Amino acid sequence: MSRWPLGHWLFSRAVCFRAPYFGTIAPRFTLLEARRCEAVIRDRRGVHNHIGTVHAIALCNLAELVAGVMTEASLPKGMRWIPKGMTVQYLKKAVGSQRGVATPAAEIVAADAGYELPVNVDVFDAGGERVFNAVVAMWLSPKRS
Repeated sequence: MSRWPLGHWLFSRAVCFRAPYFGTIAPRFTLLEARRCEAVIRDRRGVHNHIGTVHAIALCNLAELVAGVMTEASLPKGMRWIPKGMTVQYLKKAVGSQRGVATPAAEIVAADAGYELPVNVDVFDAGGERVFNAVVAMWLSPKRS
């Protein structure tokens, strides 16, 4: 869809239609390829906390979103996924627009049994400084026949 006029916007809306809660952060996907996903959330009041910075949970939502979309785009045929957990580090105040980048910490392979896939997500501010890190534990398993 990236080649279409408004393709990134259309793809972002489609993802949020499928998983409506992510619409609360109004993400815009900027890159999606096997083993990498990037999305941006704009600096707006709806994602702020009481001190005017981007709320911690908005950052967690961004992390889960890019981790999930990257996993979906990278899955071998016959596999499925679900998030199992997340550990996070808030490295500095998140001010302004934020860009989340998800990459797997291990190879994504087809398997006969379920396994845990750690997905690393770094979030950067508009100046390129890393403000947040998450490791999202994805549970990958074969689809039922």
